[in-house]
Amino acid sequence: MHLAYPAVLSALLFCTGLYGVLARRNAILVLMSVELMLNAVNLNLVAFDVWLSRTAAETLHSGQALTLFTIAIAAAEIGIGLAIVLAVYRNRGTSDIDKLRDTAEGHGPDGPDGPDSDNSDGSEGDAPAAEKAEATA
Repeated sequence: MHLAYPAVLSALLFCTGLYGVLARRNAILVLMSVELMLNAVNLNLVAFDVWLSRTAAETLHSGQALTLFTIAIAAAEIGIGLAIVLAVYRNRGTSDIDKLRDTAEGHGPDGPDGPDSDNSDGSEGDAPAAEKAEATA
């Protein structure tokens, strides 16, 4: 078998995974896309190992050993990543990456205190709350 066939398949898998990472907003789909990219790397490692073992007198099969390490790392990554995504989903109620980015910054789209938080003119921004505080005092 020629080296070009698995290399082209690996490139297609990697490009599909890269598109999934860049285009998807669901954290679980992003993790699946990362797995696709890691599998593309594994396919390349094994293909080049087989291709190089034909030309070399010694066969070390280092590409296949690296593939086993990559599979172990990918399994650990998916286990930890899925646990984090499930914990965030339980706390926040969503696994949408854009919404999680807004909550990680500590405020919504209008600022930390709401839409009237920018008081550059020096005026009192929360007049009804101030009147309520004076009325209860």
